[in-house]
Amino acid sequence: MTDKTLLVGDVGGTNARFAVARMIDGKPVLDHHESFPAETYPTFLEGVAAFIEGCEVKPTGGVIAVAGPVTDGAIDLTNSPWQVSESELSTLGLSPVKLINDFEALAWGAPIVPEDQLESLGGPVDGDPHSTVAVLGPGTGFGVSALVRDAHGKEMAMPSEGGHACFPPGDPVEDEILRILRRRYDRVSIERLICGPGLLNMHRALAEIDGRETHIDDPAQITATALADPNSPCGATLARFCAILGAVAGDIALTTGARGGVYIAGGIVPRILPFIKASPFRQRFERKGRFKEYMQEIPTKVIMHKHAALLGAARVAFAEAEG
Repeated sequence: MTDKTLLVGDVGGTNARFAVARMIDGKPVLDHHESFPAETYPTFLEGVAAFIEGCEVKPTGGVIAVAGPVTDGAIDLTNSPWQVSESELSTLGLSPVKLINDFEALAWGAPIVPEDQLESLGGPVDGDPHSTVAVLGPGTGFGVSALVRDAHGKEMAMPSEGGHACFPPGDPVEDEILRILRRRYDRVSIERLICGPGLLNMHRALAEIDGRETHIDDPAQITATALADPNSPCGATLARFCAILGAVAGDIALTTGARGGVYIAGGIVPRILPFIKASPFRQRFERKGRFKEYMQEIPTKVIMHKHAALLGAARVAFAEAEG
């Protein structure tokens, strides 16, 4: 296995990341990282071909994680104009080649992220090593997955589209947010609030509730202002964002039985780490009525590793190559 060089990728609605993977001492090692905006290449195939062209040792197969559901070896990315299929990728000399959901890759990658690249958001240091772990997170969208584990060491990743489940309001303010967003969306999913564009939806809804105007049209401005002044309206928006994220993470932990831990991924949370640690995130995570003690035993951690999905894709790639 150590002599194989495989392609791994992580393609979201905004950016595409690629690397080559080798297996050393039973662990995937990544080299030749490259990242570029999805808009750089008109088609996904051109982007992959350009990366392979720059590799000194050409990969023979690989796994690419993509932001959306994979159906019959193909995907139409949820938040991107790119389309891609395994059959097209095979024309680049990759065999075997496989597409998987990006949060499925994160489920495989999360347990092998070094401890020094994880940040705790509360709970014990370790969860049950034989129980499921859940991985979720806001970025361009909101991803959800889980890695199911048993007492015999068997693991199976469970991709999902849990970000498109309904938004569950947890107090009267969130009832009002839901009412306001229903005027626009009819059905309001978690992703309508807990992602980059969702942060803007929430800010506008809170402004309407407070009876004030807002002219902000960039989620990054909300985050920057909130970090600079937590007592500002933007600070209130980000605090509500963190609280709802905690509540949703707790619901997903209950749904999947994630007593092994909940890992927060995505591009937003690592950038607001001090803020979310001081927010109601963990309080809302544990606020599950009769199951509060159950929730208190589940660790919540932020993945700080920039290439955790690539690590997960590499685990799958080497398993596929071995098979």
